Order: sequence, then C-alpha cells, then structure tokens
Amino acid sequence: MAKGKIKKKSKNTSSVVGVKTRQKEMTQPEKYDMFFLAAVVLVVAVCVVPLTAEMSTSDFPHHKHIPLKMDEAFLTVNNELETDVVVSWMSERCYQCLYQQLGVVPAGHRPGQPSSVDFVVGTQHEITLQLNSTPGNLELCTVPFHFGEHGNYSLWVKNLNDSSKVNCSVVTQADPVNSYIPILVAFLIFAGLAVVSAIGKTILGLDVVKGILFRMGGSMETERLINSELGSPGRAVTPVTDNILPPPPSPSKRLRSLDTFRGISLVIMVFVNYGGGRYWFFRHESWNGLTVADLVFPWFVFIMGTSIALSINSLLRAGSTRSSLLGKVVWRSLQLFIIGVFIINPNYCQGPLSWDNLRIPGVLQRLAFSYLAVACLDLLVARGHLDILTTDAWWSPGLDILLYWPAWLCVLLLEILWLCLTFLLPVPDCPLGYLGPGGIGDTGLYANCTGGAAGFIDRWLLGEKHIYQTPSSRVIYATRMPYDPEGVLGSINSILMAFLGLQAGKIILHYRDLHTSIMSRFLIWGLSLGVISALLTKCSRDQGFIPVNKNLWSLSYVTTLACFAYVLLVLVYYTVDVKKWWSGAPFYYPGMNSILVYVGHEVFEEYFPFRWRMANSQSHAEHLTQNLVATSCWVFISYVLYRKKIFWKI
Repeated sequence: MAKGKIKKKSKNTSSVVGVKTRQKEMTQPEKYDMFFLAAVVLVVAVCVVPLTAEMSTSDFPHHKHIPLKMDEAFLTVNNELETDVVVSWMSERCYQCLYQQLGVVPAGHRPGQPSSVDFVVGTQHEITLQLNSTPGNLELCTVPFHFGEHGNYSLWVKNLNDSSKVNCSVVTQADPVNSYIPILVAFLIFAGLAVVSAIGKTILGLDVVKGILFRMGGSMETERLINSELGSPGRAVTPVTDNILPPPPSPSKRLRSLDTFRGISLVIMVFVNYGGGRYWFFRHESWNGLTVADLVFPWFVFIMGTSIALSINSLLRAGSTRSSLLGKVVWRSLQLFIIGVFIINPNYCQGPLSWDNLRIPGVLQRLAFSYLAVACLDLLVARGHLDILTTDAWWSPGLDILLYWPAWLCVLLLEILWLCLTFLLPVPDCPLGYLGPGGIGDTGLYANCTGGAAGFIDRWLLGEKHIYQTPSSRVIYATRMPYDPEGVLGSINSILMAFLGLQAGKIILHYRDLHTSIMSRFLIWGLSLGVISALLTKCSRDQGFIPVNKNLWSLSYVTTLACFAYVLLVLVYYTVDVKKWWSGAPFYYPGMNSILVYVGHEVFEEYFPFRWRMANSQSHAEHLTQNLVATSCWVFISYVLYRKKIFWKI
C-alpha cells in the first residue's frame, strides 16, 4: 500500500476535479435439459468471460514505473508548499483506526515547480488521505476519496491566496477500468441459460411436442410393450398372482426445497472459497459487517438443524431406539471432525504432518460439534408420532415450541454462558468485554486483544500454533495475533444457529402439508429475529451493543443470518414445494451430495480443471472465469452422481 518513488518534475493539468464524497423426481425432458445446461455453462464460461479482460483493460494508460495489481490505483502527490508533507491513509471500513503512513513528499523547489512522489493506493473501499506538515505534525487537510481500479490520479497540495490556508484537490488523469463488467457478463450468461432452460421445458411440455416425440419413439415403445407383455427371450414371466399383492409402502416425501436451500449455500460457499473472482464482497469481512461470503456457512448450519428434526422424527417413527440413534450421531460427528482436520491441514500430500502447528478448529469440525449438540438435544425431546397430539387447546399454536421446552432451556443456558464468557471473562491487558479486532483498531490501544475473550480462550485452550494464523482482520486492521473464526467460544452460537434451523424442521413436522401455516410461521420467526438483530446492533455496523461479526459468530450475527435464512426458506419452499414453479435445479444436485462436494472442492482445489495457470493473474475477469468454471464443475459432478444414484452419506 505504501510503494513510493520520489521524482523531481513539473505537473501541469488543464482541469481540476472536486473531491468526491462518500419437485418431484426429474422428468425425462428435465434430465436432458440439465445435462445440456451444465455443458453449455462450462463452454460459455471458458470462452466468453475472458473476453471481458480486454474490454476492461484496454485503452487506459498506466504509469510506466509502477505496475498495478488488482484493486490498485496510481496516485501522484504534488507538493507546492515550502515544507515537507507526510501523507497517511485510513480505510473507510476501518473503525477508529490509526492513520497509516503512505510516504513523505519533499517541499517544492520554487513556486510553479512542485515536488512530487508516486504512490499506489487501494481501490476496494473509500479511503481518507491525511496530509500533515513537518516538523510539528500539523494537519493540513484530509481528503476522502474512492479511487477506481487502475486509475491514474494526482493530488495537488498548494497554498491559496491566503498563505495560511492549504488547498488539497484531486485530479483524475486517466479514468479507472470498470472491474465489475465481468460480473455483469457472467450474470447475463447464466441468466440467459436459465431463460433458455425454462423456455425449453415449456416447449417440451406442450401436447403437440409430446405427440411428436411420442411418434418419433413409437417403434421403440412398441418393442418395449411387446417385451413387457410377452417377455423377452430368456426372461422369466412374472406370475399374474403377483398383481394381487399390496404395493410396498411409499417412502416419506422428501422436501426438495431443503436440498435446494442446502445446495444454494454450498454452491456459494464453493465459489467464495475458490476466490470469488478476487472481489472484496466475495471475501469475508475484515471484522464487523457482512459480505456475501459471510452468509453461506450459517445457512448451511441452519439447514443442517432442519434436517436433524426431520431425520430423527422419521427414524423414531420407523422404530429406531433413541440409544441406537445416539450412537449413530456420535459416530457421524466423529467422522466429520476427523475429515475436517485432514482437509484444513493440506500438507499431508507433501509429507508427514507436524503436530506442532496442526490447526484443530475448522468448518467441518464446527459442523460436527453443532450436529452433536443439537441432535442430542432433539433426541432428548423428539416425539415420533405427532398426529396424536391435541390441537384444540389454547396453547396449541405454540405446540412446536412448548413441547420441547427442555431443549430450549438448554440452549438458553448455553447462550447465557456465551454472554458471561464474552463480557465478564478477564483477558490480560484487554478491557472487559472487548469485541474489537485489535491491531490498529481502537486507535491502536489494544493491538494484541484480537477477538477479546474468544481469542483468549482459543489461545489458552488450543495453543497459538493450533489455530488460524492469518485471520481476515489482517487485511484492514493489520492485526498480528492468530485468531480462529471457527474457535471454541463461537461454537456455542453455531449451536444456536443449528437449533433455530431445528425449529424450522419442527414447524414442518407439526404443520405438515399446511403450507400457509408453515410459511406464516417462518415469516414470524424471520421478523422476530430481525427485530432482535436491530436492537442488538442499533441498525449500525460498529455502534451496536453486539455488532454483526462473523469472526466472533456474535449473537447478532446469528440472529441476522437466521432471519435471512427463514425468509430465503419461505421463498424456496413456496416456489419448489408449494407451487412447483422450479425444480430446484441446479442447486438441488449438490444439495443432495453436500459432504462429497465440500470435501472434494477442498481436496482437489489445486488440480485441473478447478485451477490452471492464468495468462494474467492480476485480472478479475480471469479469476472470475476460473472460479465459475470450478464451481460449475462441482455442480455438474453432483448432477452426474445424482443420475447414477451415488450419494456419500456419513
């Protein structure tokens, strides 16, 4: 951020710009349609999206001495004052941060011949430039400005007619590129494919088209009917008496919306894990706040809780005992934990693992812990037969909560434990209840207090070398302490997230096939959780009692993401299971094979076709192409496995 090169030359500009201010089983047409869709997605993503690289980078001059990377711009600071000027910067996303020095611009030689220094500045967020004089460190001016990627700018520092006043103005010498064009192109491609798919299914559903297809396949159908009636050579004929036997009981109806919801979460998770085109909003927020990347893991935990409720109810109805189910829950949790430890320590392919720096927490480990806790709570209170419960009592509208009060009590006690540890646990050299990132945040007073009690518990319990070494807080807050976003204390709130998903499952069970009741309760829960989030955060990013924070898995983070999850689940449930406007494709397929897709995308991340050597590694377009192709590959793989009826269950 602080690259600089002093050069002695004059700068003349002609204009000065003012400073900017802030379903059912798949039908036959659907099968062919999805195969065609997946193939076209891969071809188009490889062939079309890279074209945007030329569209984005051509015809814009760059400074010949400093090569620019992604999310960088070129800035020349011209100083006409008779004193040296210190240039510092601070990101708009950095709360109560110290200014970071960018460099020093020497005093001008004489009037009309300023001294100038070249710098490279970041373009992801708006930054504030502060210019101070030396000696004395007197503030001359502050300039808030959002630089554009690969733009060329000049900042002029000069005295006005009154020599006591300093004027700082920004000149745009070369317009920035539009780095978001690749996203627009990719969106239009996928949206177009979705429209073509919908039109194709509509055409194939017309009676005229069905008749043509029927006549085209008439000979094959006739042969099939003859074989089915007379028997093909060498095939035994089924006795007629078999027809009087009762049909086997049909399996319980599986809600496609739940697998679709899980697939949406998983596909976005794979995309952002692969890089998300290196756009900042597809990466985790540095500390407080939300980005797209911060949404998906809690949603996955949420829908896992929903599946727990439906699965345990189904097994209890089938006659399984609670003790046998408990054994399966423990075994599955152990498998998830072990697999998680392996895939987050990838150097096992390069030699023996070192126990000295083995990372212990991780995504699958947190899933294992949350699954174990919530499944055990549900086994404690779950009922196999809900159809014999009374619905006439005055308290029957709250039946889906009141029947399970022991589990709610346990979750409430866990949340009280989280609050006590977070706000009352003394942390050495840190203020009580500290929720900040440390580093340069909070004016640098608590540089080694990253995460407060959550970070302290992880370092004390697991050791500094066994947790995540490069947290997202390093990006903006320049923190030095290791911190794990999947740490011990945050796991308590992930249990709460899974339990709120369990509540969605209870609603589905208690109001089975009563679509209006199910959706209305989902919306009530979403509204209630949204109100709680508004109170906890004061509708602000940094000023609330408990800010929304993915690194901490704060209480407001859980309530906010659970609110979003309930609303999204209503939309998916209504379109997929109620109106059947959408089959859930293509998200339905990875949702049916979630563990395999997640583990596979982690293990094979560095292999072709999920990654290849790029012609220009500093291009958003090429990164976006690579990440979309990799994600599309996993969607296609999950579709093929679905067609082959191959599912990896733990």
